[in-house]
This record gives sequence, C-alpha cells and structure tokens, in this order.
Amino acid sequence: MDNSFFGPDVEFGTPELQLPVELREPLRLHLEQLRERYIAMDWAQRVGFGQRPALLVIDLALNWTKPGGQMGSHVDPIVEATCRMLDSARAADIPIFFSTYDHDLQERPEFKHKKYIMDDIQNDPSVYDLDPRLQRRPGEKLFRKKFASCFKGTYLHEMLSALCVDTLIVTGLSTSHCVYATCRDAVNSYRVIIPREAVGERCQIMHMVNLVDIDIDLGDVLPMQQVIDYLENRIRV
Repeated sequence: MDNSFFGPDVEFGTPELQLPVELREPLRLHLEQLRERYIAMDWAQRVGFGQRPALLVIDLALNWTKPGGQMGSHVDPIVEATCRMLDSARAADIPIFFSTYDHDLQERPEFKHKKYIMDDIQNDPSVYDLDPRLQRRPGEKLFRKKFASCFKGTYLHEMLSALCVDTLIVTGLSTSHCVYATCRDAVNSYRVIIPREAVGERCQIMHMVNLVDIDIDLGDVLPMQQVIDYLENRIRV
C-alpha cells in the first residue's frame, strides 16, 4: 500500500495539461516534503470527524466528465471513487447533496469577464446533467449554482444547518476551483474531509498543489478507504 500523501499514481485529466514524466516524481516528493515542513510548524493539524456527516458531490456533470468537449476530460477514476463514496454514504444513511452549474451563465465571472470563451455546443443545457454513473436517487438533493463555491448564492448552508451536519465530506471536480472554493467557505462552519481519490481535475499540477493547500489550511485530505471505514463504523454503532 502507498502511504504517501498522494497515494498511488492514477492517471486522469487532460493529456496536454499533465506534467512531463521527468518532473512528476520530483514535484510529488517536493510537495510532500513541503507539507511535512508545514506540519513541523504546527500547520496541517487534523480536524477529525464529527458526529453528523453529509456527503457533497461537486459538479460531476457531463460537461466535465465526458471527454471531447471544451471542458470535459478523462476523470473516470474520480467518478468511480465518488460512486464508492456514494455507496458507503447511502449504506450509512447520511445526507447526500449534488451540485452542477446553472444553465444561465451570465453571472459566472469567468464568462462575464471573458476569461473563458464557450463554443455553441456548450449552450446545450443537457451538458449540465449529472453523470448517470452516479445514479442519483430522488431523495438526494441536487442544486444548481452560478459560482465556484457550492455555498455562494445557494441554500446549501441552510440545508446542512437544518440537518445539524457538522462534517462535510467533499468529492468531485475541480480540485483547484470548485472543490477548493467550497472547502474555503465550508471551513467556517464544518469539519471538512476530502477523500483524496474522489477529487480531481484536468490539470495535474493544479490538482497536486491545491490538494496539499487544502490539507494544510482547510480540512483533512485522507485516503478514501479511511473515510469509508468511518462511515461503516457508524453503521455498526
């Protein structure tokens, strides 16, 4: 078993946005050593699990999970890992939430300020449908957002508070954008837990750097099996 922070090397993302092979291991080693230095400075302490967890699945919609379009890339490992988390969450009977983007893109800053140009095909609303592999159930809340964070402009905080949730397990895409922004907003109210195999994005270096940053400053990045074990222990209790 790989006991390093990043775990076994798994290929995902857009081929053109991956690190050159000769840089992968040195960067991985550097980031792990950097994290250890932060720990020695009393950063990256563990927040741990609370008593009332919920699972949040961020933006695993066809626009991002189906390769070939402007924004889609090979993220099958993240989808598959998230499906495992969903199985465990359903067995433990904890609240489950899904996000995707709103069809109206006018307020999204990356389009409003012309940081990103969309092809006409992206205006098809069906691209924002959840990936069918997730098999979302009727009682699992789906909300549409206009911004990166799942909390900005939505009722997610109110829904979590109404359920007395104290621990938010975060999965989905993308590590450096919507996952990071959501964790940044969640940390004010919840223990944040990130199953490392169940988050990712198209760009390898962005994923790695932001995963370390999240672990240092916002929440606990853990091997997915450790999160699954926590949920299974809840069933036994």
